[in-house]
Amino acid sequence: MLRACVIDFEKSWDRHLPLVEFSYNNSYHTSIKAAPFEALYGQKCRSPVCWAEVGDAQFTGPEIIHETTEKIVQIKSRIQAARDQQKSYADLKRKPMDFQVGNIVVLKVSPWKRVVRFGKRGKLNP
Repeated sequence: MLRACVIDFEKSWDRHLPLVEFSYNNSYHTSIKAAPFEALYGQKCRSPVCWAEVGDAQFTGPEIIHETTEKIVQIKSRIQAARDQQKSYADLKRKPMDFQVGNIVVLKVSPWKRVVRFGKRGKLNP
């Protein structure tokens, strides 16, 4: 979305960043099946275009806690479903790697950290 804005507004794209942020926060995301603003605050964002639709019910006490907890559980399950779907696509292209004693392997060497092994703490570890 930001790349499209930069392409469209070549020299003045930085002035349009608030609009891009607003658009991103209010656009539907398939991974959580909601807009980020709606997922965070539990209601759709009221832009100046739809300010006439005021009159939402006010929540108090345990009602808001219960509804927020339900939303969090729902969003977590949607994110997990999206993660599982992405993993199934990635696993189709992945092959198990078998190493034997005596095989030649490539290690990334850094002058500050010495030899860096791709272990459990690596960012790109499967």
